Amino acid sequence: MQVNGYGALSKTAPIAPIGFERREVGADDILVDILYCGVCHSDIHMARSEWGPSVYPIVPGHEIVGRVSAIGNNVTKFKVGDLAGVAVFVDSCRTCPSCQSGMEQYCDEGMTPTYNGFYRDGVTPTFGGYSSKYVIDEKYALHIPFTDQLEAVAPLLCAGITTYSPLRFAGVGKGHKVAVLGLGGLGHMAVKFAASFGAEVTMLSTSPSKEADARRLGAQHFVLTTDEAQMKPLKNHFDFILNTVSAVHDLNSFLDLLKLEGKMLLVGIPPEDHSVDAEKLISKRRSIVGSMIGGIQETQEMLDYCAEHNIVSDVEVIAMKDINEAYDRILKSDVKYRFVIDMKTL
Repeated sequence: MQVNGYGALSKTAPIAPIGFERREVGADDILVDILYCGVCHSDIHMARSEWGPSVYPIVPGHEIVGRVSAIGNNVTKFKVGDLAGVAVFVDSCRTCPSCQSGMEQYCDEGMTPTYNGFYRDGVTPTFGGYSSKYVIDEKYALHIPFTDQLEAVAPLLCAGITTYSPLRFAGVGKGHKVAVLGLGGLGHMAVKFAASFGAEVTMLSTSPSKEADARRLGAQHFVLTTDEAQMKPLKNHFDFILNTVSAVHDLNSFLDLLKLEGKMLLVGIPPEDHSVDAEKLISKRRSIVGSMIGGIQETQEMLDYCAEHNIVSDVEVIAMKDINEAYDRILKSDVKYRFVIDMKTL
């Protein structure tokens, strides 16, 4: 089927109107008419081919909320008119141990990304949510348990699950001291979740102007990481640090803040590899744990939890035509805390 969207033809091209073909609705598929699509920093990296060679033309977008307008003959999970979400991946091998255990994001053969990749045939490109419609196998679609705030729900499908999953994996809860490093699209969700789980939350930031927001989001404490006097008392203090920073930074100064057997939960990918002082790990049996989004089951769990506890993202809604300006503002950290495209403007 012919679909309208916005995308780029090369790594130097602006995001602009583009038409492309999606597959027809198969027996196991649903057709989602897209209502909102969040703008993730990774959209910029991939549109500009900064994370390895991108597949052009590229249509970004993997924080998708829409309404089901058609279903295949075998579909049982959705009916026409339901709200549905599409997150960071849309298929996987389905047979490896990771897939069998509900952690498709770690598929041994590689998950099928929502955009900038290929379907399992290896030749058909995937196109993302900066578009009018998405066709997806019902097994990889999410139910949206909200009736309103849909624009603020969309970023949960990436920023939300990226922070929910490591906090749940670590068992964060009442009595724990948790630091969140970096207050952006990921960090603001991390604060909300950690506070909701009952932890004592501290925001670690280089920007004093973010203190009021950090406290509004649920942090009890705010520490300016450039102030040695504020950092020194925090040595051996935290059970967990959720590190959301994607810029180059020194992990070692933050490892010192972890207490015995403390864990740094790493979700940001900087452009250069981290250097780790092994002594800082060994001396207190600390560990660094990486985490990437969540599987379909856990993402649904996260959405249900958010609906129950009224947790959504802080967003600024934009028109599709303003996407390039939004990219520029993201690079300047000029958004609180996620842009979301209203697809009525497409």
